[in-house]
Amino acid sequence: MPRSGHNNAQPNPSGVHFLADEPVIDRLIRDCDIGPRDVVLDLGAGQGAVTARLAGTGARVIAVERDPEFVRQLRKRLARRENVLVVPADARTVPLPRRTFSVVSSIPYAISTALLRRLLTPQRTSLHRAALVVEWGFARRLTAGTPRDREAAWWAARFEMALTTRVPAAAFRPEPTVDSAHLSIRRIPGMTPHVETVLWTLLNTAYSAGDVPAHKALAGAVGGRRTRAAFSACAVDPSVHARAVPARAWSDIARLLARERGLQWPRLPAVITTDGKGRRGQPRKRRRR
Repeated sequence: MPRSGHNNAQPNPSGVHFLADEPVIDRLIRDCDIGPRDVVLDLGAGQGAVTARLAGTGARVIAVERDPEFVRQLRKRLARRENVLVVPADARTVPLPRRTFSVVSSIPYAISTALLRRLLTPQRTSLHRAALVVEWGFARRLTAGTPRDREAAWWAARFEMALTTRVPAAAFRPEPTVDSAHLSIRRIPGMTPHVETVLWTLLNTAYSAGDVPAHKALAGAVGGRRTRAAFSACAVDPSVHARAVPARAWSDIARLLARERGLQWPRLPAVITTDGKGRRGQPRKRRRR
């Protein structure tokens, strides 16, 4: 449910644009392979176009909406759906499920980054899959081959993000001024808590080093030989800057270095902040006894 201050179809003081194209909604649901045993969230449910289609899958559906009038409409429309829970809350602060869950939603443009941070930034996130409608340019930036900053790298090295298709403005009522995109998100297998701890330390170190080549930035933390060997094994030029390293390469490098028994890695902070303030030091070489 994109929210913006502009539209090109009719007066729209609320700035709300409802996804109304059922084939688009059905593709979102198929993308996440939603079934009766799943828990799925619709964040910013609006009038319930996505929620109603999700209800038909038999999944446990949690529709989150902060607008009191939309909440009333949702509860009236879905009153007979025992598998749907309407939660009157802000998607940016509502507690997320502890058990594995998916998200299928057309999310408000204005809070897209905030919602992605809630879903993807914490190490302990139970998100399994997501199919989201987001602004086209936002999706293009998220799915770029090389992440532009530490936050994007942290997300894309742990979750596969793909721009599935363009969603035209005509799919909404009223129409916004820009097209949207179907953004597909899937957790990358094998990213254990230990590997993610290594990954965060690598990214935090490399992206904090300014314009220093990645291998030099990491040499003091993990050793020059280990760094060069890991980069070479993952077919990455060690002389490039961190911003030029593909996200999946960071995943592979972290897996390799996580196997090294000569390193101890600092614990992740309780709350990760992608500006680097959550940093807790560097990995240390073990002393031989």
